[in-house]
Amino acid sequence: MSSQQAIQTGRRRLLAAAGIAASSLLLPGPGFAAIAPAMQARKKYPKKVVDLVERSLVIDMLAPLKIDFRPEAYADPLSAADAEMFRSCGITGFHNSIGVGGASAYADALTFLAAWNGFVGRNQDVFTLVGTATDLDKAKKQGRVAVVMGLQNADEFREARDVKAFHQLGLRCAQLTYNSQNLIGGGSTDRIDGGVSDYGVEIIKAMNEIGMLIDVSHCGDRTTLDAIELSPRATAITHSNCRALNNHPRLKTDEAIRKLAAKGGVMGITGVRMFVKDKDPTTIEDIVDHIDHVAKLVGVEHVGIGSDSDLIGYDKMPPDQYKQLKAAYKSSYAFRDRIDTDGFDHPFKVYDLTAALLRRGYGSEHIQAVLGGNFRRLLGESWVPRPAKSGKAPEEDRPQDKTQADKK
Repeated sequence: MSSQQAIQTGRRRLLAAAGIAASSLLLPGPGFAAIAPAMQARKKYPKKVVDLVERSLVIDMLAPLKIDFRPEAYADPLSAADAEMFRSCGITGFHNSIGVGGASAYADALTFLAAWNGFVGRNQDVFTLVGTATDLDKAKKQGRVAVVMGLQNADEFREARDVKAFHQLGLRCAQLTYNSQNLIGGGSTDRIDGGVSDYGVEIIKAMNEIGMLIDVSHCGDRTTLDAIELSPRATAITHSNCRALNNHPRLKTDEAIRKLAAKGGVMGITGVRMFVKDKDPTTIEDIVDHIDHVAKLVGVEHVGIGSDSDLIGYDKMPPDQYKQLKAAYKSSYAFRDRIDTDGFDHPFKVYDLTAALLRRGYGSEHIQAVLGGNFRRLLGESWVPRPAKSGKAPEEDRPQDKTQADKK
């Protein structure tokens, strides 16, 4: 069995009962209720921090609703404590995304969309599905949690026309590759990355035309650069960090960050411990170092958040699931004893991040951009069907500044 097959097999074991070969299953599990007393924790933050989070549209561009490998996870009812946690966390937009791969990717992706669309529908007092970027704005006004459906691979696309079919089912963002080679291109942990294939060019074209965001977070270096260059629209790195600060294969080079920004893209900074720093202590201040690096390199308008975690964190997973999760990846992932970053491992992490950004000297306008404004702009520009030579995105799907709104 090849190393790639071994990884796929390991991931399938984790999720076999749900029929999804993926890196995580996303739904509320039994551990959520245990954190109910923490709902009062928000009171510890300064009023300036709370006010800033509450008036911001906060978008976490890789945020599983819950990492839970139990087969019945998606069918569990949402408890009152769980609902309150989501309402109180400060995050409006959750990019609910998993990895699929291999021969069963098409069926697994369909199962994922059916399961989680149904979950959102059964709990619509808390959640709402996102179809266009304006749905994020509506959710913010209504005090609901907006769920963006995504996939961390593109193996589900058997041919280019599948892109439109999955878009019609609610898929709004897809990575081109996961960590390993597929028909489109190379992954971040591949020994050799040959770049985007001819078939990959077709997929990129189809995603641009239908209005599906292209994500290159797990792509290899050459595939990342190719995808950015080939796409006429801006692309996203929804969840990665800066290799200039931490030499890890899953992170992005300055060259990639510059090229992403030159075409209007946005990079989401993750809180996964080994992606933040290669030694301990690893704290929320180290996360801000990555935000600083992108802001200084290409401008604050090109950086956001993609935590790559649920609201509770990986380190609180059941021990058997935690062990299986680590075993599903190559040694180059370099897991340490913990996966979460200190201070960014609880339901109110966005408040701590906001406080850290204030300490670092960021102004309110720039913090709002990092928390979600930058990704809101990108999604408004990306999620509009646009054949190759058509015009600009409709005005109603763009975020309006206060001056524009007051004129209407």
